[in-house]
Parts: sequence; C-alpha cells; structure tokens
Amino acid sequence: MKAFNGFPKISRFSREIIISEKIDGTNASVYIGKDGEFLTGSRTRWITPEDDNYGFARWAQENKEELLKLGVGQHFGEWWGNGCQRGYGLPKGEKRFSLFNVTMWGDTRPSCCHVVPFLYRGAFDTNSIEQVLHTLKVKGSSASPGFMKPEGIVIFHTQGNVLFKKTIECDDSYKGGYKSEC
Repeated sequence: MKAFNGFPKISRFSREIIISEKIDGTNASVYIGKDGEFLTGSRTRWITPEDDNYGFARWAQENKEELLKLGVGQHFGEWWGNGCQRGYGLPKGEKRFSLFNVTMWGDTRPSCCHVVPFLYRGAFDTNSIEQVLHTLKVKGSSASPGFMKPEGIVIFHTQGNVLFKKTIECDDSYKGGYKSEC
C-alpha cells in the first residue's frame, strides 16, 4: 500500500518578520560536530584550504579555536569584503564572516565573527519592508557604514520559517538575469 502523504500545515501570513541587510559576498558555513568534527562549507559544498572559496576555509582554520565557541551545529553566514563581490570599501585583504541568525548572535558571539545587520522586527507589512529598503538605499550599508551601494535585504517570516530577499537594484531579475542592465 502507498504511504499516506498528508497536506502540510499552512502558516499564517500576517505574523512576525525579521529584516536584516543582505550582504553581497559568498555564503559560508562552519559545522561543529558533537565529536569535535570541524568543517567549512560554501552554499553548495564542503570546502578546505586546498579547495577554498575566497579564502574562507583558510580563515576558518586560522580562527578555529574561536569559532568552536559557536557550539555544535551548522552555522551559516556571509563571507564578504575586499576582493569578494562588492567589497564594501574594506581595506585590501580585509574580509569578514557575518552570521545570519540575528536573534541568536549578539555580543556573545566569537570575537572573529560579525552578525548581519538587524534592520526591523515586527508584523509582516509591505510598507515596512519598502521603508527599510528605501532607508538602506538612502543611508547606505549598515554592515559597512559609508558604503553607498548595499545589495538589499533579507526578510525572515518567523512562522513560515522561510527567507525572502529583496534587492535595491534589479529586484525583478533572477541571478544571472534576463535584463541586460543587471
């Protein structure tokens, strides 16, 4: 007999969202196993200092003792800075690892880590989303003050446990774009 597949629970749309700055770098992660296993990853694969992604695996190995303070689990963030995508006006060779989970990581994070900037927390409201995006466009990056070409925002719908992104430029294009100007 075929296994029964139930219909999934539907999340309520009008619930809390958390908006953070979307930093244009490269996705990175640190995995710490219960047995002390330490791995580094990109968005799609495990990486090593010998098969790296913009130097993240090498940096993670150099900062391993501090990164172990993240605790057991897989910790995702953005690896960004000079020589990686927009660069954000950082000095030559400077890159940063900014953790994504803004509600978990505050001042108690490892000293070698940053957190993506928290911009809004409240009820889902498209006007609030547009206002946060407009403020970012006008005032520039919160991650790198003075950098006036931030990428956009990430919207986390807490009940649906789903992420959405909205970019300042070419938001209606997909990555790799179908518009020539993007």
